[in-house]
Amino acid sequence: MLKRIHVEDVRLGMFIHGFAGSWLDHPFWRNRFLLEDPEDLARIRASAVREVWIDVSQGADVPAEAPVAEAVETPDDAEPLRAYDERVQRLLQPVSQSEELQRAARLLASARGAVKDMFQDARMGRAIDRQVMRAVAEDIADSVTRNAGALISLARVKTADDYTYMHSVAVCALMVALARQLGLPDEEVRAAGFAGLLHDVGKADIPLEILNKPDRLTEEEFAIVREHPRKGWQRLRAAGIEDEAALDVCLHHHERVDGGGYPDGLQGEALTLLARMGAVCDVYDAITSNRPYKAGWDPAESLKRMASWKGHFDERIFQAFVRSLGIYPVGSLVRLSNQRLAVVVEQNPGNLLKPVVKTVFSTRSGERVVPERIDLSAPGCAVQVVQREDPAQWKIPDLDEIWSGIPGLGRG
Repeated sequence: MLKRIHVEDVRLGMFIHGFAGSWLDHPFWRNRFLLEDPEDLARIRASAVREVWIDVSQGADVPAEAPVAEAVETPDDAEPLRAYDERVQRLLQPVSQSEELQRAARLLASARGAVKDMFQDARMGRAIDRQVMRAVAEDIADSVTRNAGALISLARVKTADDYTYMHSVAVCALMVALARQLGLPDEEVRAAGFAGLLHDVGKADIPLEILNKPDRLTEEEFAIVREHPRKGWQRLRAAGIEDEAALDVCLHHHERVDGGGYPDGLQGEALTLLARMGAVCDVYDAITSNRPYKAGWDPAESLKRMASWKGHFDERIFQAFVRSLGIYPVGSLVRLSNQRLAVVVEQNPGNLLKPVVKTVFSTRSGERVVPERIDLSAPGCAVQVVQREDPAQWKIPDLDEIWSGIPGLGRG
C-alpha cells in the first residue's frame, strides 16, 4: 500500500516511493529508496516538498494516530503519483528570454545533478528511475516552450568535465525545439525530449579513461565507444523502459542517412524521424561544446560545417534545425556593417538574418566597447550582419556573460 503523508511524519526506516510535487523541489534525483540516513531525513524536511509517498510494504508504516492524506492500493504504483502531479501547475505561457534565462539556469543545475547520478548509478548496476528522468525531460520541455532560446543557449555553455551529463540535457532541449519546428503533436514533442535525455546512457559502459581521454582514441578504444548505443539500448530495456522513441534514438543516434553510421549501418527511410532528429541534435551539441580533447566551435560556424557534410544528415530535418536555432544562434560572434563586432543575444523569428545583438568590439579602433543592444530587425535600423567571426581569433573571454547577463558564465 502507498500512503501520502506530511514530511514531518516521515521517519527513518520508511521506504520513500515518491515526492509529491515537482522533482525540482527536493534534493534527491531518485524517487524510491529506503530512508536510513538521518542526513537524508533532514534534507527532506528542509526541502520545498511538503508531502511524500511511502510504500508500507517495503518499509515502516506511520503510527496509527498520524494523519494520512491519501492511501492507495493498486498494481499500477505510478498511478497515484501521476494523479498528484496533475495538480502541479505547469507554466507554459511565453516569456522573455531574460526572464527564462534565470529559471533555466536553476533548472540546468538540478538536471545536471539528476543526470550525473543516473550515470553513476548505471555504472554501479542500479536501475534508472524512469519517473524522475521523465519529470526532468518534462521540465526541460516546458522551459523550451516558454522560450526556446534560453535553456538551449545556456546548455551549450558547459565545461569539459560536465560534458557527459550536460550533453544529455542539451540534446533533450534541442530535440524539443526541433520537434516543435517540425510541427509534431505535443505528445511526440515530449517523447522526443525524453529520448534525447536518455540517448547517451550507454556511455556509462565506457571506461572513464577512454571517455575523458584528452588525446585521439586508438582504433581499439573507438571500437569500445561505438558499442555505447547498443549498450544504452540494453540498459533502457533492463530498466523496464519500453518507450519506442527512447529506445530507437538511443540505438540509432549515430546512424547517417547515407548508411555510413553505426551500430547498424541503416540509411534513408530505414531510419525513423526521431533517429534522424537525434543524429542532428547530438552532433550539434557535441561540436559546440568544450570536450576533454578540443574546444567547442562557434554555434554559427558549427551549422556551416554541418551543412557541408553531405550524406550525414536528413536535409529537411537539418534545415528545420537551423530554423529552430537561427542562422546565427545565440552566442555567435558576428561582424556588423558599422565596423563593430557583436554577440547574438536573441533571435527574431520573423527574420533569421536580423537577430538581436550586443556590440562588444570596434574593428575601427581595435578596442572593446561598452555593450550596446541592437535589434537589427527594428524599423529604421540600417545596421546588418556582414559575416560570422571566429571568437578564438578575437580573444573576447566574456562573450557568454555578455549575451546571457549571467556573471561569470563560460569562464569555467
